[in-house]
Amino acid sequence: MNRPEGGAMPRGARERRTAILQLADSSGLTSVDELSTAFGVTASTIRRDLAQLEAAGQLARTYGGAMPLRHEASVRQRNGEAAEAKQAIARWAAEQVRPDETILLDSGSTTTALARELAHRSDLTIVTTAITVLHELAGADLRVECLGGALRQLSQGFVGPLTEAALERRTFDRAFLGADGVTAEHGICEAELEQTRLKELMARRADHVYVLVHAEKLGHRPFRAHTPLSPGWTLVTDDSATRSSTAPFHARGLNFVVAPTTSTTTDQAG
Repeated sequence: MNRPEGGAMPRGARERRTAILQLADSSGLTSVDELSTAFGVTASTIRRDLAQLEAAGQLARTYGGAMPLRHEASVRQRNGEAAEAKQAIARWAAEQVRPDETILLDSGSTTTALARELAHRSDLTIVTTAITVLHELAGADLRVECLGGALRQLSQGFVGPLTEAALERRTFDRAFLGADGVTAEHGICEAELEQTRLKELMARRADHVYVLVHAEKLGHRPFRAHTPLSPGWTLVTDDSATRSSTAPFHARGLNFVVAPTTSTTTDQAG
């Protein structure tokens, strides 16, 4: 592991945290042990530094280390991206939910938009891993359940063994999954393996699985952790998707829906 730029050992906490950001940006993933050795401080000091940087929105913590935030936007940052497309996708998805169903909402800005569409309903049970979904449904007249666990600050969603254990005790009529990117070859892309594992478990517990992803994310693979797409799942995107971006998914036999942002019809292919 390289020393901070200039070779001088940072003396204060502020200088050390600046140097940590530089190292994380240049090396991608940086472990707590490596940082502790590089800066000559204890692992607990490094963990406090990482917690401070994450709270400030400058760094994303991972298992045993950290990664630069530029590689993963927070759910709050994503809320303002492709807002019209997400609203169209959420509107279409909400229309699929039948009375008295139990549905599962993944974490993410588009699933949060779906929660907003469903908040007026009173005939559903909604189960989620996402704090943002809970906020949308806090005053709703329907049954809301949360699968707790370890909170990922960037996604505002719960992950880990406790989440998985709770999930194994439930089944769902429909599961709606988010994605940082999706390709026909690799499937749903996320920053960490615990996220993709959780999505796979979610899909196993649901009768119908939907992947909600706006057109800019089609064919996009920003990370190296994936949940493979399975036949029978439905990929839902918006009408800015091009023929070339959707063709690989059609070729794999996936159900594909284009949710209209301006018209009143949908284009669905299986």
